[in-house]
Amino acid sequence: MSRFGEKLRSLRQKHGLTMRELADALEFKSHGFIGDLESGRKHPSLDLAVKIADYFGVTVDQLARDDQEIA
Repeated sequence: MSRFGEKLRSLRQKHGLTMRELADALEFKSHGFIGDLESGRKHPSLDLAVKIADYFGVTVDQLARDDQEIA
């Protein structure tokens, strides 16, 4: 799961979202947590990983597994 943050950043940028916009969409009060996720300083809970996967229309496996790519 070491590539989760990289994949999250890639998805966010691909969809033209700022960290603030993604934080709002995921119902966070601050975009700082998104930055922490993207940098690898924090890891998501399973519930959050599912929420992010659903939001971007990818699978949790694609996000969490380092050997899975996001199309």
